[in-house]
Amino acid sequence: MANDPLNLDESGEWAGLWWLPDNADEQVPGVLRYDPEGGLSLSLIGAFEDRITTNPAPGVTMYHEGTRTWDVIHGAAEQREISLLGCVPTGGKRTMFAQVNSPDKHVLAAMTAIIGAHVSGEEDAAFSAAEVSVEDLGLWAASSVFTGFHGAPDGKIDGTGSIAVKPVEARSVVVDETEFRLKHRHTLPYFDQRKGETVGRMRDTAFVRAVPAAPFSAAGARETARLVQDLITLATHRAAGVIWLRLEVAGTESVLPDGRPAPRRHADVLYSPAALGKHDAKAIDDRRVFFTCESLPFEEIVPRWCETRGRLKAATNMILGLRYAPAHFVENNLLTAVGAAEVLHRGLRIDKKPFPKKEFKEMREAMLAQVPEEFRASFRSAIRNDPILRDRLHALAARPDQDAIALLMPDVGHWASRTTQARNDLAHEGRTPNHPVEELIAIVEVTTAVVILNVLHELGLPAGRQREIVQEHPQLRATARTAGKWLIAPSGVA
Repeated sequence: MANDPLNLDESGEWAGLWWLPDNADEQVPGVLRYDPEGGLSLSLIGAFEDRITTNPAPGVTMYHEGTRTWDVIHGAAEQREISLLGCVPTGGKRTMFAQVNSPDKHVLAAMTAIIGAHVSGEEDAAFSAAEVSVEDLGLWAASSVFTGFHGAPDGKIDGTGSIAVKPVEARSVVVDETEFRLKHRHTLPYFDQRKGETVGRMRDTAFVRAVPAAPFSAAGARETARLVQDLITLATHRAAGVIWLRLEVAGTESVLPDGRPAPRRHADVLYSPAALGKHDAKAIDDRRVFFTCESLPFEEIVPRWCETRGRLKAATNMILGLRYAPAHFVENNLLTAVGAAEVLHRGLRIDKKPFPKKEFKEMREAMLAQVPEEFRASFRSAIRNDPILRDRLHALAARPDQDAIALLMPDVGHWASRTTQARNDLAHEGRTPNHPVEELIAIVEVTTAVVILNVLHELGLPAGRQREIVQEHPQLRATARTAGKWLIAPSGVA
């Protein structure tokens, strides 16, 4: 439908006029094309001057000093205003002398397109609300406008039935002066007449609407989309792609002739998120979802996620990065997973100093007194009263539900010891000769699971649900089996 948001997994094309914001009188015709894989490309029939040259005196040779880029290009196409952000030239053909006079060709790439508004840049606070749809958001919302009925008198299906539609009340919560609403948008029923059949159709789309107290920018809207995307990625333990991002343009309020408020003007955002959503792909199996709004209500999980993500952002970014862009080498994953565990431990502020502060200071000064003066500064920075990695891993394993941890791995001490040795060998020697690849894979998966269980614990996921996840989630069940094989001390070894 014409008013539907623009899906990021669908190609598009807009033919129109394009200009630089500070030179609106010089407009150049061209075509903007969007491709999910290739991104945004503007082909101009003509050119913006992109050469940076000196200003020579008369008779002095002009020198070419580089190529210009543009923060913003404006356009008008398909009866909509368009802003292109982060534009760089990628090709074209410029002629100085030609036998036939014809326009130049100029090809530009853009990082972001805002279809429906003119803005002055990334930080232009031009929008009053953002709506974002993410893969499996409907499953996570645990709600739908649809209910179904099958006629089965006396326990036998008789071929009758119905699909009923009842609007779902929006769920809402305010976090840091931004209102987050979980909403549903559905179409009216219609019948698709085919050559050999008739299909009745309706669509229900779940999305999150964010309304800040003050207008925000395109950059702020993308960060809001990433906030929602990261939450669903954590909840589903897979990269949840952004399907569409739509903004409301601030200051476009109007009134219909009958006195009712008219819909505000909207703008669609085309960009490359951390993961691209497929709007027609089949939803994941609900057994692979860690939690939904049924187990953690929307009004509770959003504030907790905003607080936890802000406090532990480095750790959550690292661990979610393994979902968005998993590395092809186990060594990369090892450093990322263990690094996330260390960063998480620091972020939780649960450090326990190995020695009392006063005693440690006396010990360090006594040691430094034996070191030659020229090496003392280096030794001072090397002697720290911090827990070692093995201690940090033990502390993290002690925080979630202990029955869940016991189900995940049979030997916490052996996991912590082998993980520490593997990380140290790789970081200090550049290789892990004492660890089979299968053991490294087990270390990565178990460490990742421990970090995730800690984040879920911080979000308030009940202990019983933590145990169910380890027992029922296919990937964590496989992780537990791997841990039982590779991360348990041999008989007779402490």
